[in-house]
Amino acid sequence: MNSTSDTYYGDQWVTAELVVYHDSLVKHIINGKTVLEYTKPQIGGGVAKGYDPKMKQDGKLLTEGFIALQSEGQPIDFRAIKIRNLKGCTDPKANNFKAYYQVSDKEACTY
Repeated sequence: MNSTSDTYYGDQWVTAELVVYHDSLVKHIINGKTVLEYTKPQIGGGVAKGYDPKMKQDGKLLTEGFIALQSEGQPIDFRAIKIRNLKGCTDPKANNFKAYYQVSDKEACTY
C-alpha cells in the first residue's frame, strides 16, 4: 500500500492526523492532505518473528488496539499529541452530545 505523502527534509514541523473509524476506515492525513486510506484493518504480515500464534491471528479484523509512534530510523520529535475518542453520546438532545462521535454510547448521555 503506497502513500501519496510528500517527503519532508530537514527541520520542519509536519502535522499528521490519523483518523480511525472503529473497524471500518482508517485515514492518514499529512498537512491537511489525505495521503493514505484503507478499510477493514486486520492482523497480518510476514515480518513478525517469535510471536504467540494465539495473539497474531492473520486475517482477524481489528476493532481495538494500541497507538504507537515511530520514526523508521531517523531522528524525530513529537509535540502536541491529542487523542479524541469517537465513542460517546450521539443523541442531539443530550447535554454532552458531540457531532464528531462515530460510535454511539447511549449510557454516556446526560440530559
